[in-house]
Parts: sequence; structure tokens; C-alpha cells
Amino acid sequence: MKHNFGAGPCILPKEVFEEASKAVIDFNGTGLSILEISHRSKEFEEVVNETESLVRELLNVPTGYSILFLQGGASQQFAMVPMNLLPENGKASYLDTGVWATKAAKEAKKIGQVDIVASSSDKNYNYIPKDFVIPTDSAYFHYTSNNTIYGTEVFDKPKTAVPTVVDMSSDILSRTLNISEFDLIYAGAQKNMGPAGVTLVIIKDELFGKSGRTIPTIFDYEAHAKAGSMYNTPPVFSIYVSMLNLRWLKAKGGIDVIEQENIIKARTLYDEIDRNPFFKGTAALEDRSRMNVTFVMDTPELEAEFLALAKERNLIGIKGHRSVGGFRASIYNALTISSINALVDTMREFEEGKK
Repeated sequence: MKHNFGAGPCILPKEVFEEASKAVIDFNGTGLSILEISHRSKEFEEVVNETESLVRELLNVPTGYSILFLQGGASQQFAMVPMNLLPENGKASYLDTGVWATKAAKEAKKIGQVDIVASSSDKNYNYIPKDFVIPTDSAYFHYTSNNTIYGTEVFDKPKTAVPTVVDMSSDILSRTLNISEFDLIYAGAQKNMGPAGVTLVIIKDELFGKSGRTIPTIFDYEAHAKAGSMYNTPPVFSIYVSMLNLRWLKAKGGIDVIEQENIIKARTLYDEIDRNPFFKGTAALEDRSRMNVTFVMDTPELEAEFLALAKERNLIGIKGHRSVGGFRASIYNALTISSINALVDTMREFEEGKK
């Protein structure tokens, strides 16, 4: 059995893979593949409607919010957010907690003025800044809730009087949220929601046309909302598999249940990292991510040896991001506790072999 700790595209539940594979041959008895059905067909319209309904139910999305299924990943949202929300003479506030937060701010600077309210770059992004001030004249405040490369996560939304935009690409659907605290949430699907190709956007309707700019229609949130995410051909297969995965999550008991599983998985792995003298965590204790566990060896020269053992034990994707090194175990929703235990057992085996 392979234990896939890859950062994304990530694993999905086995039953989701199985159902999706059937639809590739014959979707719902239509005699057509899900890959070839018309996105304007009644059958696919039902898929989109159910996927939206499941998002609303699982995340308890209030009325007054639109749910969009777009393309281009979070990287496209880096530009779409300021295009839609940042007025010509306005400014936006950004929290810098890593590579993706930095890239988001960089794109926004091409559209208008950006203030970096705080940054954790001084310690290689191994913590989440606290007690920073967000100017009340900002058009919006943007932050990244989970930093996949550095293994940090924002669990408590920063207090602000301005609209809040958050990139939740790697922790959406993994824990309970009060959606009404946010004005715009975006998330690439390929961590917890589905396969790469679709991007979820949850946006408060009050934000439509907020910037007053004339922007290309394809980048206009309101145009996509009015078209029901059908302004152009949507990522059909990605939406369909996301629907299957959301069904799976609902059947498990929803966000409350998966959050408790994620807490147990993360705690099990962090406890071993803290106990085992050969390993140490890299993120500040209070900011440790439940989705991406980053750690290094106390003796860096042994890393290659441990990676070789991990490969023998079918542990896939634990090598750290090239920019930071070490190790990273991505433990998204579909990864089971048995995979966590396999990694922990391997760490203990390595320890025993060195005694």
C-alpha cells in the first residue's frame, strides 16, 4: 500500500476514485463519458447544482453569498481579487506569511496600492505574525490561512473592520468556519475538495462591482455569478469529482467529524516529532498546521538515509519543498490515520536502527 503525503494534487478517498472511473466510461447511464458530455446538458446542470448545494450545506454558507466554480487556480485569484475589489485610488492590506501570500501581494501591486501589514519573513515564515494593525481605509484585508511550504496555519481570523479575503486553498473543508466572518474565500480544489482544475470562490454579493473598474468579463465575479459558473466551458470533470468527494464528506458526518479526525492525525505525528530525538518541527508550536507538517532531522546528514527508508516503506511525497528542505507530510482530509501510523512507525524504526 502506498501512503501519499504529497502536497497536491493530493489523494482522494478510494470510493471517489472508483465512482469517477466508472463515469469516465459511462456517466449515469447516458452512454457518454463524463469527459464528453455537454456542459449545457441537464445531467451536468444537476452536477453543478448538487456541488453548490453541498458546499453551502457543509460550510453552512449564509444567504447573500454566491458560490462560483472557476479556473486558473489560486494564482488567477491573486489578480481577480484586486481587479474586483480594489478601487483605482484605493489600497489593500496583505499579511505576508509565505510564498503564496507574497505572490498574492505581488499581483495586487500590479493593480493598485498594497500595504504589507506584517510579515514573518524574518524567521523564514515559521510563525504567524500577531498584533498587527490593519488600516481602516483599506479596501480589503487579504491573508493565506494555511502555508503549505512552511507548515503554519491561521486558526483565528484576524480582527478587522474592513472586508476580509482569504486564500484557503489548502485547509478549506478541513475545519469548522464561520463563513459570515469572511467576505471572499477562494480555494484551489486540489487539496481537500477534488482534483486540480477547479477553483472554489465564495463571495459576498455586496462585493460585486466594488472596484468600479472596467475589467475583462472573464475576470468579473459578477459575470460568473450571473452565468451560474457557466460563462465559459467549466472544468467539467473536476467539478464532478469534487461533487463525489463532497458527498463522501457529508456521509462521514461533515466538517465537525473530519476536523476531529484531522486533529488526531496531526497530534499523532507532531507527538512523534517532539518525542523522537532524530527529528524536530520547524513551525512555531501555536501556529502548527494540521494540513502540512514540516520537520527536519536533528542531524541533517541523515536526511537522505531516512528518505530512502521512507521510500522502502511506501511513504510517498514527504520530501520538503525545495525552498526549505527537510520533510513535509501533507495530511489532508482523505489521508487515513493508518498512513500517519505508518510514518510514525518508520520514524521509530529509524530511531531504533541508530541505537
